[in-house]
Amino acid sequence: MKKKVIKLLLSGMLTAAVTTSFAQADWNAIDKNNVLSNDTITKGRYTLVFINKDSSLNATVRHRMIDAFFKVYPKEASTYNHNTAKKVIFIIDPAYDGVAATGGNLVRYNPEWFHKHPEDIDVVTHEVMHIVQSYPDHTGPGWITEGIADYVRYKFGVDNEGANWKMPDYSAKQNFNNSYRITARFFVWIEKNYDKNFVKKLDNAMRTRTYKSTFSMDNTGKTFEELWAEYSKNPAI
Repeated sequence: MKKKVIKLLLSGMLTAAVTTSFAQADWNAIDKNNVLSNDTITKGRYTLVFINKDSSLNATVRHRMIDAFFKVYPKEASTYNHNTAKKVIFIIDPAYDGVAATGGNLVRYNPEWFHKHPEDIDVVTHEVMHIVQSYPDHTGPGWITEGIADYVRYKFGVDNEGANWKMPDYSAKQNFNNSYRITARFFVWIEKNYDKNFVKKLDNAMRTRTYKSTFSMDNTGKTFEELWAEYSKNPAI
């Protein structure tokens, strides 16, 4: 989310496309020189502007990124936010040294990540969910934001298996607010055991500034801490 820096986490064979984010206004500061291609693709209600600044970007990766966008973004919008941006911008930018960053309706990708991990197309799924989320600043904890984005990758991902991306096994070292896949797995468990619409409700509360620290208690009858204690005893999903 905005102004929040997230580091890449890797664990064994599991590759996690963990991302950074930047404010939409930063688009004005991005160097628009050295653009090799600038393509606009429209399918149905949604338009993707694909700007490439990397001469070595694999054509297959490019096509898979575009296909992934049009497969998952309409699903995410339909499920979580019908009012999400109808036009999205992707920038393949060698000057960016993270993995990916989202602000407003723009996602910036580091091509080096795809050179090394061409199978990890669902970076797209995670990032464009941040566009759908569009949470106002200070609306709720960041671990919820990233947990939901990885939950959506788990649900809607086009090739998580190909990227060897999956939910981590439970560990006593974990906590519900560790974010990303750890939190996402916890959300899957909550929906299995308590409320199948838990994430939809949580996402809406975050976007509409109605999230409260009592959200879990209000929707499951238990606090996040109490749910985690129960989850730790039987974490099967």
